[in-house]
Amino acid sequence: MLQIAIVNMKGGVGKTTTAIHLAAGLARQGGHVLLVDTDPQGNIGYALGVRHERTLCDLMRGEASFDEVVVRGVRERLDLIPSTPAAFALESQLAGAPHRETILARRLKAVAGYDAVIIDSSPAMNLLTYNALLCASGVIIPVDMDGMAVLGARQTLAGIRQIRELWPERRLDLLAVLPTAVNGSTNATRATFAALAEDVEMRERVYHRGIRQCIDVTYAITQRQTIWEYAPRSRAAEDFDAFVRFIGGGLADAPGSGAGDDTTIEKDQTIV
Repeated sequence: MLQIAIVNMKGGVGKTTTAIHLAAGLARQGGHVLLVDTDPQGNIGYALGVRHERTLCDLMRGEASFDEVVVRGVRERLDLIPSTPAAFALESQLAGAPHRETILARRLKAVAGYDAVIIDSSPAMNLLTYNALLCASGVIIPVDMDGMAVLGARQTLAGIRQIRELWPERRLDLLAVLPTAVNGSTNATRATFAALAEDVEMRERVYHRGIRQCIDVTYAITQRQTIWEYAPRSRAAEDFDAFVRFIGGGLADAPGSGAGDDTTIEKDQTIV
């Protein structure tokens, strides 16, 4: 089973758009996919036209079960755990909770029947982001054509390396650095690709095709649709199709047995 966190410490780089389209794209390929929003802004629910009384916040606090918070069938074969601004308070509310960095992984451990779990995150290395990373086995870092986005990617990779040191039994691979809003004719794009190449691990994982700049993506989100629903012949639809095939090449034929079920993560390190 694929378990992927979408992370970058810089906002506005396309994390939520990437999470939505990777999840929806894998579902279009025939997988059963769970999309989890750990960003308190709750933009995924808005983008997919979903409102739900129970959310990630209730799941994390132990006030609701998975079945109570999951919204099934937001698209064919695609389920969602939404978030709301109430999750901003989780940092303080869970301050004394044991093993609080692994709450999400433990809440999803017994969940069965999914081929992929895709987790969106906020632009900060906070408690929810660590929960996202410790629930995942792979990471995708979206980077738009901005030097600050590259800095955010480097900060993200530093956090990933910290997790690898503190939880050496956890598999946390950098699956891809995904350039977004790519315009190959601009100096900004060329400079961004050059900056990404300065880090060995990122250089080896840059998805060079990227996602080309396309206003249809913005219009699609505004209409609460995926790019395939809004503009299926657009270059963004073509690019996301290619990226989903790139990532989904390892999608298991049979459903997984649940998020986080391959590793016990009851260590008591506190890094948030």
